[in-house]
Amino acid sequence: MPPRWRSFAAEYPGGVQNPALAFRPDPGAIPTSPGCYQFRDRDGRVLYVGKAKSLRSRLASYFAAWSTIPARTRAMLASAASVDWIVVDTEVEALHLEYTLIQRHRPRYNVQYRDDKSYPYLVLTTSEEVPRARVSRSPVRRADRRFGPYAHAQAIRETLDLLLRVFPVRTCSTGVYQRAERTGRPCLLFHIDRCAAPCTGEVSVDGHRELVDGLAAFLDGDTAPVLERLEREMAEASDQLRFESAARLRDQLAAARTATAKQEVVTDGGEDLDAIAVHEDELEAAVQAFFVRRGRLVGRKGWTVDKVEPLSTAGLLTSFVLQLYAERPDEVPPQILVPELPDDAEVLEELLAEQRRRTRRGSRGRPIGRVRFTVPRRGAKRRFLDTVEGNAREAFQRGRLRRASDFESRSRALRELQEHLSMPDAPLRIECYDISHLGGNDVVGSMVVFEDGLPRNAAYRRFKLTVDTNDDFAAMREVISRRFRRLVEERSRPLADDDGAPRSFAYPPNLVVIDGGVGQLNAALAGAEGLGAEDVTFVGLAKRFEEVWLAGRSTPVVLPRGSDALYLLQRVRDEAHRFAVRYQRSRRRGAVTSSALDEVPGIGPARRRALLSTFGSVDAVRAADVDDVAAVRGFSRTLARQVKDHLDGGRGGSADGVSRDGEPVHDQAATGGSA
Repeated sequence: MPPRWRSFAAEYPGGVQNPALAFRPDPGAIPTSPGCYQFRDRDGRVLYVGKAKSLRSRLASYFAAWSTIPARTRAMLASAASVDWIVVDTEVEALHLEYTLIQRHRPRYNVQYRDDKSYPYLVLTTSEEVPRARVSRSPVRRADRRFGPYAHAQAIRETLDLLLRVFPVRTCSTGVYQRAERTGRPCLLFHIDRCAAPCTGEVSVDGHRELVDGLAAFLDGDTAPVLERLEREMAEASDQLRFESAARLRDQLAAARTATAKQEVVTDGGEDLDAIAVHEDELEAAVQAFFVRRGRLVGRKGWTVDKVEPLSTAGLLTSFVLQLYAERPDEVPPQILVPELPDDAEVLEELLAEQRRRTRRGSRGRPIGRVRFTVPRRGAKRRFLDTVEGNAREAFQRGRLRRASDFESRSRALRELQEHLSMPDAPLRIECYDISHLGGNDVVGSMVVFEDGLPRNAAYRRFKLTVDTNDDFAAMREVISRRFRRLVEERSRPLADDDGAPRSFAYPPNLVVIDGGVGQLNAALAGAEGLGAEDVTFVGLAKRFEEVWLAGRSTPVVLPRGSDALYLLQRVRDEAHRFAVRYQRSRRRGAVTSSALDEVPGIGPARRRALLSTFGSVDAVRAADVDDVAAVRGFSRTLARQVKDHLDGGRGGSADGVSRDGEPVHDQAATGGSA
């Protein structure tokens, strides 16, 4: 059944009563079905997402006596101005929808797990025709195989170096591989027996794929067949007096045994399982997960979380398991060791079993898709879980010491800014703007967002301006005008779209920081005039003396040197400058690398890359004949003729920053601080 969306909103009249009573819906209007509910603030921003077996019963708890509600829930209700809900058919759907909404909106009052650090994986790029092995900390394609995560990159690189002696798979980049393919000469890795050289046909594509499959099985813990094969082949070579071959096999066997020894044996039964442990107090928690495949420890990872909502250990485990296996959709094991059963354990097992059925084929006679939570009481699994809990306890202590000073300094910085700038509230949302160009060419603007003193990368925005001029004041006026015009437009829309998508520009800042002095500040104020920015504080941060200029004041505010407030403003300003410069450089690179190929009909980025990687330059493409171009992957003879006709005609170039109808190009969104 399609989701049914209802919303209620009203102004909070103040007082000591429960503020949720101001927008409490009629209890009879709330369904008794399973579903998810969302509390929103006055700007429509989602503050909290929850799920319920019965929406009516669950929501009733928020409208109870104020004294019976936990402190963290009170803080959320005091900020809320409306509540809405989505009805689904089953508890499993409600659980999945809750996770989806949390990941989409990142509500302030839902727990958010943070990686302790970026952990490295060993990745086999099985999505490619000729896969390669590499160490990566970045997300990988769904069709690729990844192993880990590992605690230290050096450890996995040492293991990979050992295994390349047994499974000499490709490890080179695409550029190196294609160069060797063109020249017919393998690289040094072939000559030192670390690569089978599929680039030059020393091994066939199918033969290389067999090496990759063998390496994947070995990393999965299936080591016995490899060791037995090497021992058998070494003995045969020795009996036949092929001593050089026997010595090479002996070295491979030693390397395989060394790599096997690096994988700690956890269970004798060769089981696949994950172990999860939590160490917590009232305010924060540390979670550790260890991954065991075929009885051997193959990876581990840690997370920390601030407990902004009142969750028990069982509740923490539920939210954590959802996030963990959303990140590892094809790595759901049949057994998960936990210190206690999560909330809604049966529903969660059903959800994970369905995910396992979709992504795995089952193995060694186990029923496909079966998943169960286990709380071990004794034996090897209990001792293993104790080890995981010890790691969680140590991570908690380290994180507590690190975060205590960070949280205190951020809170102090926000309080100091409120006092020095005479703001009515602490600036929980700070936006900073900067302009970047090269002598008036490729003029761009940047907007970075800090919430609670921390960067919110998903809210970063970049602006491609309509006119290239060496006028920072006009550029700043345009950027601010576009930003606050979007604020007015999005505020006029409903609280949420039909699909519940967040509105990127709908949330007003408390404080706007302009990178520059009085001139830039006045330009920003002119751009925001009449666009709903009356309650927003604007300041300019001049670089030379780090002076803070406010509207209507003839003298600047000088923050104390070394103060947390000044450090926060500098950090925000530097981040806006970095983001603007990065975008401006990317546009310059695009202008340099753009060519007549950009406007050939039917030629997109993939085909352009294919042409340039094959021929090296546009001039080389222009000099090639039609048959050579048609031989490139993805090109027909008709398309090749079209490319040649376009290049021979000398056409190229485009109006930068302006669409066909002359209107400014829409603002570009950037996540993770990248252009």
